[in-house]
Amino acid sequence: MRQTVSRPVGSSAQGRPESLSAVRQVGAGLSSSLSHRDSLPSTECCLELHMRRSMIVCLLALAGTVLAGVPEFEGRPAVVLSNGKIELTVTLSGASLANLRLLDDPTRLSPYWNPARAARLAGGDAQGAGNAGGVLGHFLCLDGFGAPSQEELKAGYPFHGEASSRHFEVIQSTKVGPVSSIFLATHLPLAQEFVTRTIRMVDDENVAYVETDVESLLSIDRPISWAEHATIGPPFLEPGEVTVDMPAGRCRVRAEKPGPVPGRLVPLQDFNWPMAPLRRGGSVSLLEFPGETSYDLASCQIDPKRTYGYVTAFHKDRHLLFGYVFRRQDFPWLMSWMNYSGNAQAARGIEFSTQPFDVSRRETLDAHEMFGAPTYKWLPAKSRMRTRFLLFYTKVPDNLTAVADVELEKGQLRIINKAGQTVALHARLPL
Repeated sequence: MRQTVSRPVGSSAQGRPESLSAVRQVGAGLSSSLSHRDSLPSTECCLELHMRRSMIVCLLALAGTVLAGVPEFEGRPAVVLSNGKIELTVTLSGASLANLRLLDDPTRLSPYWNPARAARLAGGDAQGAGNAGGVLGHFLCLDGFGAPSQEELKAGYPFHGEASSRHFEVIQSTKVGPVSSIFLATHLPLAQEFVTRTIRMVDDENVAYVETDVESLLSIDRPISWAEHATIGPPFLEPGEVTVDMPAGRCRVRAEKPGPVPGRLVPLQDFNWPMAPLRRGGSVSLLEFPGETSYDLASCQIDPKRTYGYVTAFHKDRHLLFGYVFRRQDFPWLMSWMNYSGNAQAARGIEFSTQPFDVSRRETLDAHEMFGAPTYKWLPAKSRMRTRFLLFYTKVPDNLTAVADVELEKGQLRIINKAGQTVALHARLPL
């Protein structure tokens, strides 16, 4: 990894703090050992800061943690992880997964959506697009997915929640054996949540592992709105070349939402993946990136019989396969944002989430269920919720022309094509 962190906060054998409680204990221990220095805050001060602001501010004051040699990505401070196979850039704004490339690919092609690049190609304000927080690539929608309610909006609550615009502190960066880890954290002051994100890589794997913890600082139960807004864009997203697939069954087109171009799907109509109903009659496969311009959203239920859900984006001409595997109990829904604008600003969101659509938590609760499954999850008072997923990026053989299934077992990620042939990738860390 290119970043270094001096005087790291305590870690487990896998190179990360074992829990949020462990982080607190480290803060208290450091305070006790350094209490003779008047310039450092006391443990009581730290606890108060944790409730009023970010616990990370206090821990950094106590431990003297300093991030050195921070690179930038599109004007945003970032950290870069590399393991001999892939390189992943993570912005400190939002802890967003901003850029991904294969180290042996001379084109350095990333599958991720880059709005600053799109703005440059369109002759627009690339600098402004580069300063839009962590909204690029794969960003975290928390605690909110879509527009807030009118009351929340008046109270200053942002679209897609706070997380993507918050600065994440690097608490720890380690290499333990073949496993490289980075541990980031922030506080969401409006939602009153404490968030950590741990990203790991194992040497010579085409895989990165992401674990996220959210802790409620409130004394009441509350519904949580959480989406992992993974988004692909040009030049990877190319008409006629990219196929997106998932193990979905029942789906629903979102209620009409204004976009840059008209939609082609019938709003609020149910369908079975991947054939969606067209306004002009008939149906269309959502697997392909069409040549025509359109703007639509649809959400699908990941097969309830599966332990792990997945989503893949396959570039047929370049033989590049990008995808995710996630625990279905964490994210039972996947929403497709199909912004097919016909130019460099096109985007395809593959957004796995706790709720079907990008709407306010009030609307999500009012809907209650879709296809017999709950549309929301509860975050209990003073409790913590943890999710895990992995991403992978690899070049595949010419005979892999379509993905039929993705399986994770016994330290391997098995990608199976329609003919039953398999590509196996090492994935040695568990989900």
